[in-house]
Amino acid sequence: MKIQGYNFFCDMPDDMLYLRKESPDERFIEENMVFILPDRLRKFRKNLWHVRKNAGPTHIYIPLFRVKTILASDPVPPGYEGPLDVFPFYAHTSKRRSRSLDYYLLFVFRDKASYVKCKLLLNATNR
Repeated sequence: MKIQGYNFFCDMPDDMLYLRKESPDERFIEENMVFILPDRLRKFRKNLWHVRKNAGPTHIYIPLFRVKTILASDPVPPGYEGPLDVFPFYAHTSKRRSRSLDYYLLFVFRDKASYVKCKLLLNATNR
């Protein structure tokens, strides 16, 4: 996998949770979700992106928009249900113009130092 314009990226952590609106708008499921990021990753909130595969035979992914997040220590905002386990985080793929879109969440970095710091914190839970 390659992220267009970025050299460094990490998968989201296994201990991440999410919230969903109590009365969701089924048009675009990611608009109804708030992810609960572990406190140890608070410095990397701005690096968590929804990405999608570029159309065509290449395996290039494009960052779409930043993920809405709160920290595990923050209170749950009103109007949401959860927290729920991330995997699998949706029951069906989103539809745009009659085609299904697969979305992923990734930490996307512009520099290697931030990538290495985040990778160390992500691996800290696997020990």
